[in-house]
Amino acid sequence: MQQLYEIGEIEERVVLVAAQTGENEDVWESLNELEELARTAGAVTVGKIVQNRESVHPGTYIGKGKIEEVRALMLATDANGIICDDELSPAQMNNLERELGCKVMDRTLLILDIFADRAITSEGKIQVELAQLRYRSARLVGLRESLSRLGGGIGTRGPGEKKLETDRRLIRARITALKEELEKVEKHRELIRTGRERENRKNAAIVGYTNAGKSTLLNILTGADVLSENKLFATLDPTTRLLTLDDGQQVLLTDTVGFIRKLPHHLVEAFKSTLEEAKFADYIIHVVDASNPQAEVQMQVVYETLRELGAVNKKIITIFNKQDVADGRIIRDSRADYIIKASAKTGDGLSDFKKVMEQILSEDSIYVERLFPYAEAGKIQPIREQGQLLSEEYTENGIAVKAKVPKELYGRIC
Repeated sequence: MQQLYEIGEIEERVVLVAAQTGENEDVWESLNELEELARTAGAVTVGKIVQNRESVHPGTYIGKGKIEEVRALMLATDANGIICDDELSPAQMNNLERELGCKVMDRTLLILDIFADRAITSEGKIQVELAQLRYRSARLVGLRESLSRLGGGIGTRGPGEKKLETDRRLIRARITALKEELEKVEKHRELIRTGRERENRKNAAIVGYTNAGKSTLLNILTGADVLSENKLFATLDPTTRLLTLDDGQQVLLTDTVGFIRKLPHHLVEAFKSTLEEAKFADYIIHVVDASNPQAEVQMQVVYETLRELGAVNKKIITIFNKQDVADGRIIRDSRADYIIKASAKTGDGLSDFKKVMEQILSEDSIYVERLFPYAEAGKIQPIREQGQLLSEEYTENGIAVKAKVPKELYGRIC
């Protein structure tokens, strides 16, 4: 498989640009998030400009007057590039570069760049490269000139900008090859899911807005060693670990890639197999950064993404995380079945989460009281592994067992 090219990060000074086209659109909050994305990618934001318009300019995203304002701000702040808060068309990007004489990026390119930098596993690298090539293949005609000018920094990580890869035919061939590799990975993931189903393992997907604390939660609960940083998209690759609860019941916890507003379509398509961990999970653990002023907006983004993935009609446990820095902020989630206030960093509230998890698993279990002949003693081991063995007594005629077992296991042992 073709390896991603590593290019040293170049600190860039950028101006953020947005077009506000709706009254209910909180464009400044979106720009603040774009600033955090830029920081994660290694850029310094030196200014922000918003233009109120009925619709974005089809040729240049913003109007001629605002372009002059951006140019003046760039000169005043010594900026060397701009990042627009929406996905630009090839014409918009090319025209803005021609007008401003600088590198022009959009939100999608920025997120793709971060993903390319964070991809660790072979699956993650395949998914990121596929998303990048799909993005660029749609822009080859409009970007051919500007791609030749890119010398490093944001937007140049990943497959690179060699002339070979700007050829439409070769890019299509590479996309086909990557899709075939990804299909193999997806089949492997399906086999793993099938194995879990055979073992009657209940699975809970940990979902949430990026940087909500999902990986920290998984680490604290299961002792996993997942990278956990105070950055957007610190981890991309899903990690599954077994959590044994205090009453002996067990559940698999799967960390998933963080959601974000305006998540690029190319990424959703490329990471579909990863994101679908939530679709195939038995339960959803929704982690919310309770300290974030935009927590309610972020929750809405998560629920919309879950709906798009088809992850519906599941029991939802919402954990209002980061209570240690939330300053008593009151947030509600009417869609959750259970709500826990906790701090994954300090461990506060996690015992409440475990009790709720025990309750949910018990509700989905059947109480069994049975005498197993010694010849059928092997049926007791699955109860230990997948259910809750309340008692076992060795008698003259066999082993007397009292237990709670998953509904799927009941038919196999009784």
